[in-house]
Amino acid sequence: MTHAEATPTRETALPVTLDRESHVPLAVQLADALRESASSGHLRGGDRLPSTRALAGRLGVSRTVTAAAYEQLHAEGWIVGKHGSGTYVTTSPPSARPEHRSAAARDELPPGRLALLPGVPWAEGLDRSAWRRAWRAASDTPPAVYLSRTGLGEYREVISEHLLRHRGLDAGTESVLATGGTTAAVIELAAAVLAPGDLVAVEEPGYQRAVQAFSRAGMRVAGVPVDEEGLRTDRIPPGARVVYCSPAHQYPMGCRMSASRRVELAELARDRDFLVVEDDYDGELRYDVAPLPLLASLAPDVVVHLGTTSKILTPTLGAGWMVAPPSVTRAVLEHRDLTGTRPSPAGQHVVVELARHGDLGRHLRRLRRELSDRRSILVDAFATAGVPVLGDDAGAHLVVPLPSAEDERERIAAGKRRGVLLDGLARHFATAPTAHGVLVGYAGCSRSELAECVPTLVDLTRMRHR
Repeated sequence: MTHAEATPTRETALPVTLDRESHVPLAVQLADALRESASSGHLRGGDRLPSTRALAGRLGVSRTVTAAAYEQLHAEGWIVGKHGSGTYVTTSPPSARPEHRSAAARDELPPGRLALLPGVPWAEGLDRSAWRRAWRAASDTPPAVYLSRTGLGEYREVISEHLLRHRGLDAGTESVLATGGTTAAVIELAAAVLAPGDLVAVEEPGYQRAVQAFSRAGMRVAGVPVDEEGLRTDRIPPGARVVYCSPAHQYPMGCRMSASRRVELAELARDRDFLVVEDDYDGELRYDVAPLPLLASLAPDVVVHLGTTSKILTPTLGAGWMVAPPSVTRAVLEHRDLTGTRPSPAGQHVVVELARHGDLGRHLRRLRRELSDRRSILVDAFATAGVPVLGDDAGAHLVVPLPSAEDERERIAAGKRRGVLLDGLARHFATAPTAHGVLVGYAGCSRSELAECVPTLVDLTRMRHR
């Protein structure tokens, strides 16, 4: 047993006990201990936590352990990192929060108190007993001498079944490759399939991590405009080797690619000999109709399908998947053989155990119901106030369009003053923004916090919609 004291800026004692003989990983133990301290009131909103390096030194563990714990708590919304300042507790214990607050009290919330940012999963909805059981079972796995270049066979089976049941893709276990997540898969594709100087077309606005991954690998990146039907196929530049898109729920605008445009994109890919990389980051989360069919189902010969557990579970697992044409799969596996890189099996084991006991399916059903209810809370409030929204029929965020960059900056700044962190469209453009607005993520907080914040959100977003 290792016991150490860590002290935030308010000099609040932070006893953390880690049991090295436990089957529960140290990072999970640490995250559980800090979460319990915050929920019990031992830690309060605004308390500063030690750096990952300092805490690792005090506890006698690797920095990987403390970083993983902090990442988990950040994803759950318990802590927030402030550049150049440190890591702070953001959430007071639920029992300490008043059920109702006046508008004046909301105005006094400290900046960063509630982060309504896109791309954050509903981590608090994970069944804690199921989560611990999965980690315990995963930790019982004997150490491997060699890591599979394709990923764990059991994991690939789980993903194959998941794709068939929830996304309508009959891929088969042998066609599924495990990845470290979407960005990791993009990096592998850039190295294995493309060459420096190749032209890659991306959505504009779009997922900037993917854009940067291609750019840093030496690719030339060209932005393709997005409209209400998704990526503009008529604007794909000649000579593109890859077209990267998110057809089920375009990130960040939230539109879905129309059926006719999907057919056009597949035909263009065949005619011009380019690959389509389909980022299905939250394709399971649809509220108006059944989840839309995948591009990979329409054109498996030219589409590389990428998926991840980051939005349906948590990014801390580092578990994703790829389904690609055979030539692409061979190239990726050859790259892994040459570089020795392999996706980490730890997160894969956890996903397998969650699926083995039915916890994965139960969580997905709860996730859809919960996010559907949260979506309704926001959409109804905005509709009553006459505030237009985009992209609200899927995913875990919506967009409030605004007329100018100045309006966007004003809303974000006003939100910070009132204790609400919002995202803007500007940072999702690789070039000069051509659309403006704020993104409201509704998965990373509790439902009561979201409902409590609705009047503030309406005030912020309708300042010039009146």
